[in-house]
Amino acid sequence: MLTTREIQALIKVDKSTIYRMAEDGRIPAVKVGRQWRFPEDRIRAWLTERGGEAPAPVPLKIGDLRSVLPIDSIQAMADLLGDVLGTMVIITDMNGEPLTEVANSCGLFDSVRHVPGVMDKCTQGWQELGSDLRLEPNWTRTHLGFLCARSLIRLGDELKGMVIAGGVARDDWPPSGNELAAMAAELDVPATLLEEHVGEVYHLLSEERDRVLSLLPRIGGLISRMAKERGTLMSRLDTIAALAGTPSQRSTT
Repeated sequence: MLTTREIQALIKVDKSTIYRMAEDGRIPAVKVGRQWRFPEDRIRAWLTERGGEAPAPVPLKIGDLRSVLPIDSIQAMADLLGDVLGTMVIITDMNGEPLTEVANSCGLFDSVRHVPGVMDKCTQGWQELGSDLRLEPNWTRTHLGFLCARSLIRLGDELKGMVIAGGVARDDWPPSGNELAAMAAELDVPATLLEEHVGEVYHLLSEERDRVLSLLPRIGGLISRMAKERGTLMSRLDTIAALAGTPSQRSTT
C-alpha cells in the first residue's frame, strides 16, 4: 500500500488533488480510518493504462507576461509603483512594447504622447533598454531629455519584460533652448510645446534617484516570482485536467 506522499511524488500533483481523485474514484484507493492508501499493483495497472507512467506536467506556453498575469493586475502594479516611486512607470515586454498604460505620467510626456510618431520613439527607446546587457538598472537619457531606468522581469530562464521608471529630471534640468529645439525636431513636435511643459517632470534628489535604482530590481524580482507561481499553478491545472481526461477549467483572468 502506497501513502499519499508516495503518490504525490509519483504523479506530481498536490495532496488535495489526490484526495479529490480518491474520493471520486478516479484513482485506485482504499480508505483506512481517516487516511487514504493506494494498492501498489492497482496503481501500476492504472498508470499502464495511461501509457506506462504518470502524465508529465503540461508545459505552459508563454508568449508574454499577459499569458500568466491578468492585464488589470499588471496595470494595478504599475499604478501602485508610480505612486510609491514618485516617477512615471510602465511595464513592457523585452521589445519595448507596452503591456500597461503609463502610470503617474508627467506633464511633459502627456503634452506630446498623442502626437503621431512620439510613442513609436518611446517604444524604440524602451527597446534599447531591453537590449542593454547590464543587469543592474542605470539612469538613461530619453528622447524627451529626462531620465529613465529599468529592471528586468524573468519567467524561468527567459527575460519576459521590464519595469521602467521615468520622467525624472537630470541635474542640469531644464534643457537649453538648443537642446529643446533638437528634441522638438527629432520628435516632430513644436518647440513651443516642449518649452511650455518642460518644467512638468519629477525632480528627485540624488539619494531619491539612488533609492529608485535600488528598488527596481526588487520590484522586478517580485513580479517575476508572482508570474512564475501563477504560471506553475496554471500548468498544474492543465496537468490535473490531463489526468482526469477533461479540458482544463483554469481561468485566464
